[in-house]
Amino acid sequence: MQLSVIVPTLNGRDQLSSCLDQLTATAPDAELIVVNGPSADGTTGMVRDRDDVDVLVEVSARTVNVARNAGIEVASGDVIAFVGDDLRVEDSWRTAIAEGLTTAPVVTGPTHRTVPGGMTTESPETKDVARRQVTYISGSNVAFEADVLDTLDGFDEYLETGGSRDVSHRLAGIETPVAWEPSMSVRCEYEADGGHRQRDWGWKYRALSYRLIKNYGIRPTIIRRTLSHALYDAATAARDVVGGSAQPTAWFGTGKEVVSGMTTGFSDGLVARSRDREGSRNPHGISKRADRAVARYDWRDSTPNTR
Repeated sequence: MQLSVIVPTLNGRDQLSSCLDQLTATAPDAELIVVNGPSADGTTGMVRDRDDVDVLVEVSARTVNVARNAGIEVASGDVIAFVGDDLRVEDSWRTAIAEGLTTAPVVTGPTHRTVPGGMTTESPETKDVARRQVTYISGSNVAFEADVLDTLDGFDEYLETGGSRDVSHRLAGIETPVAWEPSMSVRCEYEADGGHRQRDWGWKYRALSYRLIKNYGIRPTIIRRTLSHALYDAATAARDVVGGSAQPTAWFGTGKEVVSGMTTGFSDGLVARSRDREGSRNPHGISKRADRAVARYDWRDSTPNTR
């Protein structure tokens, strides 16, 4: 197995350094690719000073799916893995990839997160959607046989969020199984600071409706699934208003964002479905453009410490 590992990053220099240290220790023979951009925290200099990174790609887009595709473009391994820059692979990670690939051409695993009083982990997530069994992958901890990514044409760059969910649906569409390996584990070393990240409700529902319509078309089950998500979130927000932790104006504003996002996503999903009738369902994939990288540093043919 010739393994390439792609690590997208954006203004995460310190956590990226820790991630790369662990990857080098766990998979020293892997081709290590960092896709950076557009960071303003010295990430480029830090990566260039290391002797374990094989390729550094600088991109101008802030979208993780663009970064993932830019990494795929330069990867040379027959197996391509993705790891989040805020995660550290555990000792069993590389062996678990090899074992998982004996049963399926795509393998994913859990993330361990530190919480007060212990640690949480994830379980495999599968759902039946429009007569397909979908096994969801983690975009921050997944490995593909390279030819599967060729068939998928990479990730859909239309999506600012939900790119991994979209790939999961498309894998089910081309009847490609996904293996879940509990020992293909990564851990999050960085705890939340207690604050609350503002959710972009418009993009959440734009992405949800886009990927469902693109992959399945207009079906009653798809419309029902999208509306059930919206109603659940609306009920949760309403409880916050009643409980006094949110204002009614915020609830109405969120509703407008949801409706607008759903409308745009449905429309764009229909366009995307009409443009790509193949199994890949990816009209915004790797093959559609060649200008992702603004700079590339490739040390695969260089001797160590000559940068």
